[in-house]
Amino acid sequence: MLWNTLQEQSVQLDWSFYAPVLLFVLFCLLGVPIWATIGAAVVLMLTMSGVLPMSLLGESLFSGIDAFALTAVPLFILTGDVLVRTGLSRKFLDVAEALTCWAKGGFGSATVLVCGMFAAISGSDAAGAAAVGRMTIARLVESGYPRPYACALVAAGACTGILIPPSIAYIIIGLVLGISASTLFLAALIPGTLILLSILVTNTIVNRRHAYEGGNMISGAEWLANLGQALKSGWYAFLVPGIIFYGIFSGRLTPTEAGATAVVVTIIMGLGMGTLKLSDFPSMLVSSAKVNGVILPIIAFSLPLAQSLAALGVPQGFVFALTSLTENYYLLILIMIGILIAAGCVMETTPNIVILAPILKPLADNIGMNEIQFSIMMITALGVGFITPPLGLNLFVVSGLTGESILKIAARAVPFVFFMLLVTLLIAFVPVISTLLLPAAYK
Repeated sequence: MLWNTLQEQSVQLDWSFYAPVLLFVLFCLLGVPIWATIGAAVVLMLTMSGVLPMSLLGESLFSGIDAFALTAVPLFILTGDVLVRTGLSRKFLDVAEALTCWAKGGFGSATVLVCGMFAAISGSDAAGAAAVGRMTIARLVESGYPRPYACALVAAGACTGILIPPSIAYIIIGLVLGISASTLFLAALIPGTLILLSILVTNTIVNRRHAYEGGNMISGAEWLANLGQALKSGWYAFLVPGIIFYGIFSGRLTPTEAGATAVVVTIIMGLGMGTLKLSDFPSMLVSSAKVNGVILPIIAFSLPLAQSLAALGVPQGFVFALTSLTENYYLLILIMIGILIAAGCVMETTPNIVILAPILKPLADNIGMNEIQFSIMMITALGVGFITPPLGLNLFVVSGLTGESILKIAARAVPFVFFMLLVTLLIAFVPVISTLLLPAAYK
């Protein structure tokens, strides 16, 4: 019915649209790399429809990634890699554990907190899941947590990688929609913190119900002493997120400059501590380049796909089709959230943003949603999709890391999905959560 309504528009959707969509789905099911899948769909769509000259494809591929803002992406990826190699990420865990050791579920809460700390540097959920999972899952099991639940906890905490600024996802959506990444970082502070708190609350509730982990009965003085000791031995690790946050939010540094500064500071720390050697640099750079080499081709091919869809009139037709079915503000938002969560389950953040943002943004504009609020809602909903059973991408990351059954992990992830979804709905229906920290011009 949706496509029948869409067909009534001035642009008729025929096999020049359906064939590329079917090819895209087929290649995804066959496990073809996503950048190649998108590229094949673009070429087929342009060949069959002729909406844009094929000669513009090469130019579009390069011009799409020729953006200063995208330079921040490899810098944040490299910072996260250096952080793990130097052992500085363990300093975050020590401080987080000292903060929460007194509470029931203390180490579980520490795991979530260190996911948030790592997110504030690397900006990547998969990197956070892998890095934190290696440090914490074995200890979570030793503390009394079932292994599937420990994996689900890390997968949920790692979702903050794209939700807590600075985030690669906000850099990309800012590029696609023409919004300053610094503005999106500021807007995401409260929503990202709420998601982190929802995961902490979920773990506390589950732990109290099943008594997985007890707290350490210590006095306030002992707690302060432990925290002081942890901060004394690892305070310098917090210089890295401190530089990033202060530089970006004070306006003294762009996200790219903040990323570059963080890389330099982290490397200097590693060399000074003796945990990083010059011989480590080639493998470190290659590792980060491989991750970046996955992201940029996806962006490059996704942009001409978005342009082709726009030329076919798909975004406008999509808006007309949905608003013809219902004009209910709340129902339209729920439809958008459902689409984003489903997309987040099966595809990485980057193609989801580049393809879906231009399609859903006109609908958000049509119902009067602020573009900042829409951007935050979109990234948050995609983050929920990362742990939505049975296909959440983070679930596969921790399953591959531990060998635990994906279905067992998915079953334990349900409470986290529920509470994160509540926060997503709150962000979608209460604009002030996304705009409270912004200047009046954005509200």
